[in-house]
Amino acid sequence: MKLITVIILTKDEQKHIARCIESLQALDANVFVIDSFSGDETVAIAESLGATVLQNKFVNHAVQFQWALDNCNIHTPWVMRMDADEYLLPELAREIQERLPKLDADINGVIMKRRLYFMNRWIRFGGYYPVKLLRLWRSGHAYIEQKWMDEHMVLTSGKTIEFAHDFVDENMNSLSWWTTKHNAYSTREAIDILNGKYGLFESRELDAEVTSKDVTSRKRWLKSNLYLRMPPLFRAFLYFHFRYFIQLGILDGWKGLIWHFLQGFWYRFLVDAKVLQIERMAKQSGRSIPDIIESEFDFRIRKE
Repeated sequence: MKLITVIILTKDEQKHIARCIESLQALDANVFVIDSFSGDETVAIAESLGATVLQNKFVNHAVQFQWALDNCNIHTPWVMRMDADEYLLPELAREIQERLPKLDADINGVIMKRRLYFMNRWIRFGGYYPVKLLRLWRSGHAYIEQKWMDEHMVLTSGKTIEFAHDFVDENMNSLSWWTTKHNAYSTREAIDILNGKYGLFESRELDAEVTSKDVTSRKRWLKSNLYLRMPPLFRAFLYFHFRYFIQLGILDGWKGLIWHFLQGFWYRFLVDAKVLQIERMAKQSGRSIPDIIESEFDFRIRKE
């Protein structure tokens, strides 16, 4: 029996999917691609490389991944999550193969380090390396947070261990594609912020408590208790300054400047602007916030 089931969500990922699956071949894993009805060659490429492809209508990443966990008929002891534009470095693939079968029975999760490339440059500063994420867990011992943005896997029991080597996040699409994608992401994050303020819908997510062992919960705590308590719009200026100067993002060169400005300032500013716009529209029109989100931003957040 194989040791790992890998789940990859896709939508028009023909530029990336072969690279991702090929990096997994050293693991001898069951690979499931959950496709959102791609219009390109994603499905054909994935199937040609031995992946099992299932298709499901996309709502958000959390809902889609939970659908995968419920429908992929997983029989392996371990499950791994990968994005289509990510790939394992050979050193990490070897480490997984060698160490995973030998882990103690109380180790139910593996933390892996993500290395981000932007415009062919490794973004090493500004707090962007290493990003440590729970991406590998014993089957049945983790769930995915039900959030519209920045959803994480959460271990339900046992301990985690950190592996030494990296996987890479490197998207090869254009900057225009990137800004369009993050414009959509900003709406999703605005929905999460509004949900935190007004309780619009139930969300199963990680408690924002500080623990010495969980990087995600520390960041979540800082975001909830520091960043989101600052004045909207102004906090984007502060965050960019912190990343670019205090955390030395300036050392990432001119490509790093583009990354840190767009992701650390433009994106955060846009999220705040959408939150303020939705609240203003609700106040002026008397309509509910969920109604405005669904009618004006074309995001369905309420169950049928």
